Amino acid sequence: MAEKMKKNPSPSRKRQAPQAGDTSVIVYAAQCGDCFKWRVIPTQEEFEDMRSRFIEDPFFCNKIADVCCDDPADIEYDDTRIWVIDKPNLPKTPAGFQRQLVLRRDFSKMDAYYVTPAGTRMRSSTQVAPFLEANPQCEGLSVSDFAFAVPKVMEDTIPGKFGKGLSSANKKIKALTEGDDDV
Repeated sequence: MAEKMKKNPSPSRKRQAPQAGDTSVIVYAAQCGDCFKWRVIPTQEEFEDMRSRFIEDPFFCNKIADVCCDDPADIEYDDTRIWVIDKPNLPKTPAGFQRQLVLRRDFSKMDAYYVTPAGTRMRSSTQVAPFLEANPQCEGLSVSDFAFAVPKVMEDTIPGKFGKGLSSANKKIKALTEGDDDV
């Protein structure tokens, strides 16, 4: 499945604590369906193109020029960076728009936004419909062209001191199920 990685301190350096606001995707990667090695995808556009048709056309090493399963992996899945797994077959970002993924400070999940050509930031499909209606230059686009589904944060790659991604709401639910009445 296609993958994204966040907060990539250099693998050769010691792990550093993530900085607030340092939430951009550093590397796009995909896992080969045969050998399960990770291959770096050079651009967001290439990654989105591959992700948009992943179920019908899975990724294999031989899709990259001069690469085969016998070659070493481009990158290893480990805790030197925070990994997030994207869902397959999400639509590509429409031309002129930018899809942004922002990792929450508590590492519990990501939020998806679309930035319009005019710079307006939309955070849900309920904001997309009125925007499309008010902008005739977006003719041919529909709400379904915008995916607000977010990648899953891989908890085993979150730094230990950050609580493995439990948001305050999840902590309250966990406390209630464990019988803590002080929440």
